Amino acid sequence: MAATGATGTTAGATTAASAPAARLKRGTTAVDLRIYRAVVNAVMSHRLPPGTHLGEADFCDLYQVSRTTVRKALQRLAHDHIIELRPNRGAVIASPTPEEARDIFAARRAVEREIVPLVIRNATPASLQQIRAALEAEDQARHTGDRASWIRLGGEFHILLAELAGNQVLLRFMSELVSRCSLIIALYESPGAAMCENDEHQDLMSLIEQRKVAEATALIEHHLLEIEGRLRLGEPERKINLAEALSGF
Repeated sequence: MAATGATGTTAGATTAASAPAARLKRGTTAVDLRIYRAVVNAVMSHRLPPGTHLGEADFCDLYQVSRTTVRKALQRLAHDHIIELRPNRGAVIASPTPEEARDIFAARRAVEREIVPLVIRNATPASLQQIRAALEAEDQARHTGDRASWIRLGGEFHILLAELAGNQVLLRFMSELVSRCSLIIALYESPGAAMCENDEHQDLMSLIEQRKVAEATALIEHHLLEIEGRLRLGEPERKINLAEALSGF
């Protein structure tokens, strides 16, 4: 009985000791994801332009976490091509070349040409309402002059279409391509231009409602070609404050 009691005590102590560790692990994972999302959102909103250095110590101070947690988030960002991990410099927001920019936009056009017919084929009253809600959010951001949110919502509109297409592989492609296109636009488009003109999104919505596959597919291609056509060579030189760029995320 004594042995049983000792074993029970040990097991209880082990369980008690592991509970905080489990909570810490869950908390650490949550912060890791929070850092990841904050950087992605800041990139999507053009608050972290290409070439911006991301110091591990800055993240540690901002989120009160260890370097291990920060490195986990940075590894995930690197995997998704949002940042580059460079020897002797650490993490920087990725800086796609003009050649990469053309390739990425070509890939995005190819993917969205497949997405739009699937959205129309799978359209339901509920999915159409989701698209309308996304357009309303874009309109609200535009009318209030919130350019950062407008740009971010423009990208999310395209990701929503990928979700509604019902193809998880295409969705993964689109999530990466939208983030990478946002980087490209931040690097090569003039600061005053918008990522997506909402009128074209509205026109696309009308064609989806009318189930006009050929016209909707042609419009999405024209829409992306127009965005690519506004790009120009040039690299931003402004100094970025990481805490300010990530505020609100």
